[in-house]
Amino acid sequence: MSKAAKPTLSQEYIAGVALSVIDSMGLGKFSMRKLGAEIGVDPMAVYYYFDDQEALFDAVAELMFDEFGVDSLPWRGTWRALLEQSYRRMRDTLAAHPHAVPVFASRPIRSAKAIATGNRTLASLREAGFAPEVALQMTRSLRDYTIGHAMGLAAVQLGARRRSRKPEPGAPGYNLLAESADAVGIDQHFDLGLTAMLDGFERLSP
Repeated sequence: MSKAAKPTLSQEYIAGVALSVIDSMGLGKFSMRKLGAEIGVDPMAVYYYFDDQEALFDAVAELMFDEFGVDSLPWRGTWRALLEQSYRRMRDTLAAHPHAVPVFASRPIRSAKAIATGNRTLASLREAGFAPEVALQMTRSLRDYTIGHAMGLAAVQLGARRRSRKPEPGAPGYNLLAESADAVGIDQHFDLGLTAMLDGFERLSP
């Protein structure tokens, strides 16, 4: 029986394995040694493709951006539909990789696709009548909001709920705050906040 062929190493392949390792082990337990073991190579081989771990994490963040599926965004629709779908997809991707949210949040995404998407988004907003500098502030605000939401959601996904000490119904300390928390999901407020921001941007529309 022949042995399975080893995959051809590339930056994209290594970044994909790194993301898988982060997803399964957590960012705090990630190391180049564990990455090398997962790939089946000496850890030093990774440095042939990346200068250091930070460069590798840049590639991981770019890979996460690719998961947004920007090519299928409603580019021919309204500016509001474009922004809404863009940041819902960002939220969904980050929610799927809670351990990797800090990687995405801590670096600019400078891949050719990300830059082209940013330019295309600003062009769409300019066509809708927004000044480019206002359009950039809008996208930055939405990005910061979405990443902040994702970091809070990741904290819950990774165990913060067990440490919340929220009283259960019927307990002496069960109050209005606890009751309200039980009435909504842990990420339902994303829709509320996103809608409020887009409504605010409507008022800036010429």
